[in-house]
Amino acid sequence: MNCKPEVLKSVPLFSLLDDDEIAVLAGQVEVKTFSPRQRIYKAGDPGMAYVLLSGKVRVTTVDEDQQEVIVDEPTKGDFFGFASMLEQSPHQTTAIALEESECLEVSRDDIAHLFERKPHAGMDLLTTLGHQYHAAHQLVRLRATRNANEVIEKEATTGERIADAVAGFGGSWTFIISFSIVLIAYTAINVILDRKAWDPYPFILLNLFLSMLAAIQAPVIMMSQNRAAAKDRLQAEHDYMVNLRAELEIMRLHDKLDELRSREIEDLIKAQTEGLELLKAEVAALRRERGGARGAKEQP
Repeated sequence: MNCKPEVLKSVPLFSLLDDDEIAVLAGQVEVKTFSPRQRIYKAGDPGMAYVLLSGKVRVTTVDEDQQEVIVDEPTKGDFFGFASMLEQSPHQTTAIALEESECLEVSRDDIAHLFERKPHAGMDLLTTLGHQYHAAHQLVRLRATRNANEVIEKEATTGERIADAVAGFGGSWTFIISFSIVLIAYTAINVILDRKAWDPYPFILLNLFLSMLAAIQAPVIMMSQNRAAAKDRLQAEHDYMVNLRAELEIMRLHDKLDELRSREIEDLIKAQTEGLELLKAEVAALRRERGGARGAKEQP
């Protein structure tokens, strides 16, 4: 669907254009409507940029754990997919309309046409890129500083929470002591009742209960162990991200120190060169003075 000039005027980046330029650009760009949960583009698609005109859009990516990570949720008038459009490279993210949304599809040729008419629009372009840069930086910071336990607990199902509770109670002294008391009481009562006992020696009914308990408890404990292993993997990834971030910061500090040392050496060499030049000038002046004095003495 063709874009109306009034729509372009509502976009901050295009609001700098005059009416004639708006009309020309409106004939080039296209407005597209997306239904709820419809995918606007996916990772690997050709790089086209979009401007959100109405509705709600979520831009996501998938990390190494195959978990969906929210990159951005643009508001009205914001660009998304802009970097891939400028680089003419496939998209690295996926954009999905959360509700019925209207987006303006923009190509690199449209942006080039805009800059030919209004070079100062580049500042708005840099602002858009700066917003996406800060969003990516914030994402990296949050991914590097996240709490593994909080992530696991947030995604835990009711069954997994029950498994953790059962495993936690089954591996405690409270369970061992209470279960031992129950077993001793059960066997003692049946021994005392002798022939009137409901489960005389060798306590076949008790063995049946214990076998059923073990059969139920074993997979529950294994579920809890799987969750503990997932926590360990997530914690290892977290430690890797923290170590990588610390290594990068250390490298930056080394680069800054090397730069400072290079500047100090350059300043020192410059000062020494200037000092040598001054000494040479003074030596030359002294030689000229001595030469003039000798010439005056030699005159009759």
